[in-house]
Amino acid sequence: MRAVITVVGKDMVGILAKVSGICAENNVNILEVTQSILQDMFCMIMLADTSDSSVPFTELSEKLEKFGESNNLVIHAMHEDLFNSMHRI
Repeated sequence: MRAVITVVGKDMVGILAKVSGICAENNVNILEVTQSILQDMFCMIMLADTSDSSVPFTELSEKLEKFGESNNLVIHAMHEDLFNSMHRI
């Protein structure tokens, strides 16, 4: 299964490394990443393969959200199917 992970917040050193580190710790493979800096705002979207994850998807999502909260970032992880359904016309 694949997931879409979004990260938004004030730019600082190491955001990509820390988020990808959480993925690696939980055996989640990052397939694609796009990121940009809009003035001083960091924006990133990741497509990740969670099929071999060592934790349930809800736990991974909670870990990412907690990291975000403690670093003044907004991080969301959602199933690719849900993401596609939300953006289908």
